[in-house]
Amino acid sequence: MIRKITLFILLTFAALANATNYIITDYGVSTDSTKLQTKTIQDIIDKASANGGGTIVIPKGVYLSGALFFKSNTSLQLSEGAVLKGSDNIADYPCIPSRMEGRKLDYYAALINAYQVNNFSISGPGTINGNGARYWKQFWDTRDSLKKQGRECTNLEVHRPRLLFIWGCNTVNIKNVKLKNSGFWTTHLYQCNDVLIEGCDIRSPFKPVKAPSTDGIDIDVCKRVTVRDCFISVNDDGVCIKGGKGVNARNLPENGVVEDILVENCTFGESHGLLTIGSESIIARNITVRNCKVHSSTPILRIKMRPDTYQTFENIKVDGITGTCGTVIELRPWKQFFDLEGSNLKPSGVVKNILITNVNVKCKSFGEIQGNPADKVSNIRFKNCTITATNPELKNKYEKVFFKNVIVNGKAYK
Repeated sequence: MIRKITLFILLTFAALANATNYIITDYGVSTDSTKLQTKTIQDIIDKASANGGGTIVIPKGVYLSGALFFKSNTSLQLSEGAVLKGSDNIADYPCIPSRMEGRKLDYYAALINAYQVNNFSISGPGTINGNGARYWKQFWDTRDSLKKQGRECTNLEVHRPRLLFIWGCNTVNIKNVKLKNSGFWTTHLYQCNDVLIEGCDIRSPFKPVKAPSTDGIDIDVCKRVTVRDCFISVNDDGVCIKGGKGVNARNLPENGVVEDILVENCTFGESHGLLTIGSESIIARNITVRNCKVHSSTPILRIKMRPDTYQTFENIKVDGITGTCGTVIELRPWKQFFDLEGSNLKPSGVVKNILITNVNVKCKSFGEIQGNPADKVSNIRFKNCTITATNPELKNKYEKVFFKNVIVNGKAYK
């Protein structure tokens, strides 16, 4: 099924390859890298759409812009040496109806926005640079200030833009582009189907200033997403499965299932987790991570069980992972921003059918499988794994966790 989806995407974009190119410097965009050129670039996008579509081409050079909104039949291409650089002034990103942290709300537009633009593509080999240092510093300064007042700083406390927000689009291709230094999440896919992210370099720094909440790829109420041959190293989750949160999340039409996700042949640098599920997720199923390399101090598979949200996570496969990590698996309660919203309900979660196979890593600890008291966890299987761990213990309180040919520190694990 995944192969057929990928072929369909490639054929669709091949058919669009002969569309008109709009090289932005041919339409009045200056090569002055200090000049904000949002309006001029947006006018070119609007012109291309009005003329039946085309590819907006960013040539070699650095071009400063605020939020851009792609329209029907338009796409973005960044040439070798091209940098589309985001403004570090939040006033250049309008506050509009949006989606953040599993909730419908008004929020600031991303640098690149596409809403109901089917067959949308972004291609490299150039760079989209979020220029996020100012936002990061504001976040940490605000957090420190609120902490002194005895208050907690939420991720939305400091207004900052995402790099890409693609909403309600079918057949999306993001290929061979560098995505870096986002002010907030790097790539946010919401209510999208048939997405291919391939050959991309996605990163944000840990120093000299940490780039908070710069998730590599957030998959939010989406189906049939493939992430392939990418490098991801960000100061939050590498690939994160979302979909909604809260006591009534399953009853809200803006929330939903994430399913049929494939992450393969990728390399993960430092992050908060290679694959993370649960902080804002209600139903996730049929998710495969395979043939990936990891170089981090964090989990390969991280599952966050919210006691304020009904959750079901099933049919998750992790296969063929090599390198170094913090833990192989981390499944535990997640109470960040816990809120029952005045309800007397007591949500619980279900986790079942997880297969971790052909993992050969060095790690700090094997991991932990310990959800909330009412969570039901079953059929977690480890097979053909070789693990070298500083702490070889797997903290586990469930009966239906199975091991076959699992070697930890040279000894069979049972």
